[in-house]
Amino acid sequence: MTTRTTEPAPRRIPLSRERVLQTAIRLADEGGLESLSMRKLGQKLGVEAMALYYHFANKDEVLDGLVDLVFTEIDLPSVGAHWKTAMRERAIAVRDALARHRWAIGLMESRRNPGPANLRHHDAVLGCLRAAGFDIAMAAHAYSLLDGYIYGFALTKMNLPFSRSDAAAVAESMLKPFPIDEYPNLVEIMTEHVMKPGYDYGDEFVYGLDVILDGLDKARDRP
Repeated sequence: MTTRTTEPAPRRIPLSRERVLQTAIRLADEGGLESLSMRKLGQKLGVEAMALYYHFANKDEVLDGLVDLVFTEIDLPSVGAHWKTAMRERAIAVRDALARHRWAIGLMESRRNPGPANLRHHDAVLGCLRAAGFDIAMAAHAYSLLDGYIYGFALTKMNLPFSRSDAAAVAESMLKPFPIDEYPNLVEIMTEHVMKPGYDYGDEFVYGLDVILDGLDKARDRP
């Protein structure tokens, strides 16, 4: 008589706040915020939606946590670095994070209950500006100007009707239905710039950023 053995049940990974947020950010990255609900999140984790409420009171708290998670991906301004270098690196890091998490553009500065990474980031940026000699008002102006540019550029790039690989083809198709002599300036920039090999709208970011930083440098020293 043979003894029948049963396979042990696979060990379930405990549900934790971190695990919920990591799963939520993957859902949002794959399908946008519209794909993120407590029910879908529970299904992805293999639990009932009610189990999530042990860690989060509601979806809004999940969004707070997601925003904080994105902020952890952005390095704080380097201590001891020149403020322009630090702000340049920080701006590029924010832009790259927004490219990875396109859904986050409208959420990063919207939270009424920001997490520690969110607060730490803002405090470090302001601290860098103040240490560089910006008075309180100018530090606020600089922060607002930089973030307006970073988020605005990220949103524009995200909604462009072309990518780096097909920019020339799309530009040509845009102009094709119209007499080219009606829009000479647009035709010139399209043919002499956009339609050139290797054009990437994303390259405009650093140029504009450096113009802003140079302007802030002059404004800081103005009486």
